[in-house]
Amino acid sequence: MENNIYDLVIVGAGPAGLNASLYASRYGLKNVIVGGIPGGLTSQIHEIGNWLGSPEISGFEFVKKTTEHVKKFGTEIINCLVDEIKKDDNDIFEIFLSNGGKFKSKTILIATGSKHRKLGAIGEKELLGKGVSYCATCDGFFYRDKTVGVIGGSDSAVSAAVFMADIAKKVYLIYRGEKLRAENFWIVAAQKNPKIEIIYNTNVKEIQGEEKLSRVVLDNIYNGTDFLDLDGLFVEIGFIPSTEVVKDLGVELDDDGCIKVEKDCKTNVNGIWAAGDITTGSNKFKQIITAACEGAIAANNIQEYLRK
Repeated sequence: MENNIYDLVIVGAGPAGLNASLYASRYGLKNVIVGGIPGGLTSQIHEIGNWLGSPEISGFEFVKKTTEHVKKFGTEIINCLVDEIKKDDNDIFEIFLSNGGKFKSKTILIATGSKHRKLGAIGEKELLGKGVSYCATCDGFFYRDKTVGVIGGSDSAVSAAVFMADIAKKVYLIYRGEKLRAENFWIVAAQKNPKIEIIYNTNVKEIQGEEKLSRVVLDNIYNGTDFLDLDGLFVEIGFIPSTEVVKDLGVELDDDGCIKVEKDCKTNVNGIWAAGDITTGSNKFKQIITAACEGAIAANNIQEYLRK
């Protein structure tokens, strides 16, 4: 593999990377996808309701279908992380994998997406996996008929609360603001659900427990007390871009840590494009459809670049 030069190496196996590969394969470019979890964070979504043509589909099923679609065109998908990318004197990129593998490419597309933002509360790190989780879809079924909390006010948090209401006996949705920021669909679903209790203008400042989570301490009084007894806590407060792989390549980032891209998804480094949640593109509207769209735009521009 070391001496095998690809036209395009796509770093990241989420919607942006998958769709870029689909277009690249149809353009006749020799490409490969390298990524950890197929589908990225999309695989953790319990229900996708705004993908055109699929009124209701789980993240798992969506990823299964899109991955199968891409593989139909002969795309190779390597489930592995990229440790480092270097550029040699001939403008050829060397990609070093965490499993010790290495190969070369004429162009790179960074589509590594984002990772869960940590709360930063006392006890969060110590109780991770012992009641604290960042994925309701992954861990929710451990809390059947129990009491859980969900922190956040955006789509991911409110949809997680709705999901957990089908499993747990009680769900507290804890949000620091005075008004939820999710899509109206999810807000209405949460407000109508008798199992969900929404706590506004409140932060969780400490997570307590010995062997497992037992309670959270609030920074405001709620129903006469500043704590909640919980069996589980899901932190859904947004995401931060996963840009570690480009840190030594001179790729320009904005103040939020997103990769700056032009309208054709080019970065400031010749031969490197970026697409999806990791970029400043699509007005930073972080959606599956915008990530997939950026992947297609990037692939289109890459094939024009290579043909020149």
